[in-house]
Amino acid sequence: MDRIKNLIFDFGGVLINLDRTACRMAFEQLGIDSIHESVLDDYRQKELFMQLESGNISAAAFRAGMRRLSERNLTDAQIDKAWNAMLADIPSYKLECLLHLKHRYHILLLSNTNCIHWQWAVQHSFHYKGYEVDDFFDRIYLSYELHMQKPDVEIFKYVLRDAVILPEETFFLDDSASNCSAAESLGIQTYCCPASSDWTFLFE
Repeated sequence: MDRIKNLIFDFGGVLINLDRTACRMAFEQLGIDSIHESVLDDYRQKELFMQLESGNISAAAFRAGMRRLSERNLTDAQIDKAWNAMLADIPSYKLECLLHLKHRYHILLLSNTNCIHWQWAVQHSFHYKGYEVDDFFDRIYLSYELHMQKPDVEIFKYVLRDAVILPEETFFLDDSASNCSAAESLGIQTYCCPASSDWTFLFE
């Protein structure tokens, strides 16, 4: 770590805890019993959500797709509430660690996420000791805005160029082995951490 100047963090599973079971149950209550087959898996979301995550469809189109799956006239609020049930909490010790690390490193966020989840997270997940989301990161890179997703190596190349950082001076934390492998192919050091685990020991 002596040469490291930049830290790139994943969002889901690394910072925020995820509850896919709660999301499935919430959609099942809305009449979408196939949510586990049509939308969710462990690391890569499918069909509607993958399109939303890559920025290829709008939130409105995603909600319309969910209405078709449910065959009910669901409101936007009902769909968003069920969808956001996947997002649990960011432990306060991780937020505290980010604030501490920002004094020593250039801190970036790189996430495969979508506009509905991110808007909810900005409103609910980063309010800590008077801080908000932009206080924790120097730059934020989101798949739905970039129209690229991990583990596509192009998204890592984009981040390196845009942030003007060197791969050999960069350390990436993610809970997906394929995402870490893509970063490593460019010379970025990585740590693949189990989802929802404590990674703060790396910086003690």
